[in-house]
Amino acid sequence: MPKVLSNKEFAKGLEKRTREFAVRIIRISRTLPNTPERRVIRTHIAKSGTSIGANYREANRARSKADFKNKVKICESETSETQYWLEIIVELKWLSWTKVKCDYDECGELLAIFTSIGKK
Repeated sequence: MPKVLSNKEFAKGLEKRTREFAVRIIRISRTLPNTPERRVIRTHIAKSGTSIGANYREANRARSKADFKNKVKICESETSETQYWLEIIVELKWLSWTKVKCDYDECGELLAIFTSIGKK
């Protein structure tokens, strides 16, 4: 039978997961060559991909339930944006689908988690 996590354990685990995700997104952004178009995309994906964890950490230190929900909604939005930039990178053939699939799937999972948390 799987272990049931307390809210605090779940939050700490998700903070770690989003931090690790941010590091992977930074590594992806580093692989994009230094052309004007790629710099734009590189900046956007780095900002949105790292913002997820930063905002989730802030959500866990929120001053009210409304503040928590607002920050979780930001996480949801930033996760969706990161997924969008990964799609653009693949469509432009800057990276292959196999190189981004794991992170794209992680975006989908994080998006589902933040959507669920935001509805509570």
